[in-house]
Amino acid sequence: MKIKFYGATWCRDCRLVKNYFDDTKIEYEYINIDEVEGAADEVIRINKGLQSIPTLIFPNGELLVEPKIEDLKTVLKNNNIL
Repeated sequence: MKIKFYGATWCRDCRLVKNYFDDTKIEYEYINIDEVEGAADEVIRINKGLQSIPTLIFPNGELLVEPKIEDLKTVLKNNNIL
């Protein structure tokens, strides 16, 4: 299973996470909330009323929202992805 990554092209933090994943060759499923019908609503549901992105869902169900790269690295290591 891949990391599910909700984001948008206009989101600076999303671009940073996407570039990090691409540079480190981490597999993920990118879901653009502006292009995929219902994706923005799903992000709002996941984040209990907030449209916070990037929203990352790991294969084990762990949720990470608007992470700093250092926090992301920690979660990736804890999930044996990095």
